[in-house]
Amino acid sequence: MAWVLSGPRSGLCASTSPFEHLVKTVQRLWRSFSSCGDILNVDVVASCKCQGVDVTEEVLTLEKSLEEWSKLLLTEQFAVLFKEATEPPGSSPLNDEKRAGIFVCAACYLPLFKSSSKYESGTGWPSFFSPVAGNLETRKDFKLILPRTEYHCARCRGHQGHIFKDGPPPTGERYCNNGIALKFVPEGEPLPDPRI
Repeated sequence: MAWVLSGPRSGLCASTSPFEHLVKTVQRLWRSFSSCGDILNVDVVASCKCQGVDVTEEVLTLEKSLEEWSKLLLTEQFAVLFKEATEPPGSSPLNDEKRAGIFVCAACYLPLFKSSSKYESGTGWPSFFSPVAGNLETRKDFKLILPRTEYHCARCRGHQGHIFKDGPPPTGERYCNNGIALKFVPEGEPLPDPRI
């Protein structure tokens, strides 16, 4: 399996393995936060919590072939995440998820939303007013002729949903997400190891 990590400021070359990058990231984080003495969570590209404060560095893109992703995901997940399908409204059990926790990308497990930003939009899809900073990317989508803002996971580029300007305060935005593109991790449970 070939690994290719890329990012606009990463400075990584194709010969840098994900493990080498992880080691360097952890070392850099440890030096940066050694005065805290408590690193609670370290993701491959350095999303961590130190005394409850989120600190995020650039998320590097993971390039896997569609064939690799199709072997890791359910057929329905693959269709939404990498073919930009849309699940039927009201079909996701995550619509009714009310527990505290984190919603991660179902493909690569990058944290995308905190449960505190989830709200009932009445649309039939899990909706959030704010993502985890730096873990989503956007682009214009013209599939319905009128432009919409599509958003996807910053690490694996898996399609999540669309952003609308009819959300609640404080952002006024609605991140309308396909539930099947997410995995919920209840508070107190460890985040899954990143799929890299």
